[in-house]
Amino acid sequence: MASFSFPGQTAYYRGKVRDVYTIGHDLLVMIASDRISAFDVILPRPIPYKGQVLNQVAAWMLDATKDICPNWLLSVPAPNVSIGRKCSPFRIEMVVRGNLTGHSWRTYQAGKRVLCGAAMPDGMKENDYFPSPIITPSTKAAEGHDEDISPDEIIENKLATAAEWETLSRYALALFERGKEIAARQGLILVDTKYEFGKIGDAIYLMDEVHTPDSSRYFYADGFEEKQATGERQKQLSKEFVREWLIANDFMGKEGQTVPVMSDEWVETISRRYIELYEKVTGKSFVAQHLTEEETAERIIKEIALLSA
Repeated sequence: MASFSFPGQTAYYRGKVRDVYTIGHDLLVMIASDRISAFDVILPRPIPYKGQVLNQVAAWMLDATKDICPNWLLSVPAPNVSIGRKCSPFRIEMVVRGNLTGHSWRTYQAGKRVLCGAAMPDGMKENDYFPSPIITPSTKAAEGHDEDISPDEIIENKLATAAEWETLSRYALALFERGKEIAARQGLILVDTKYEFGKIGDAIYLMDEVHTPDSSRYFYADGFEEKQATGERQKQLSKEFVREWLIANDFMGKEGQTVPVMSDEWVETISRRYIELYEKVTGKSFVAQHLTEEETAERIIKEIALLSA
């Protein structure tokens, strides 16, 4: 994907997945690319329609949760583009977990019963529900791996005040509860997810993507209890299958490791899985949209003019 130059542009940032353009002091243009990352590494091949899936799921979810807390989104002028308010971000990710899965399970297996200050009861099996969802925040690293951090450390390191932490926690748990309700209507379980927040003045805003396959893990509700009882693997909709493939091919983002070759068939499989998640989560059919870079730029420029007027 080419980098653009927009009227009034004051900054540009290329993230692992998104390209972010600052317009003036108040607007952000966020373009979701087809890049895919895992273990904080951008994989060598793009995934068709991934950017559109991420952008449209996020926009749909932001609209479905806007009564819980204010969010940054103002407009979606193109399939993979969102324009919204520029916030001063908190340098933390609010990770909410409803089930003992992924990083929490690996921590649990290692014998630990506290993760980021949150207690995990004894006697749990992989994928079991926590008695109530837990928040396991991480620092948002500019580069490299994010690091686990506890609420006390967040306040101590002045990443948020005690009052801000209380608001962030309340928002995160309420958003997770809404995400679970939306997922349940579609026959899914929202297992875990992450939220990012920022401030405009004194107000805290939800930023970035929400409940997407890149930021969340979903299980199919049908058969969940039976699989838990028998120890069978849960069927899931998330990016975890990409991470599992990398681990099976001896790659976890560590120094000296080489990203395995991604075949055409594997790239197509990932694309299909992303589209499946879009349709399953939103209940809508996915309509692939093909815009040239020129058409995308034209739509963005037109929308910037309207929002800046």
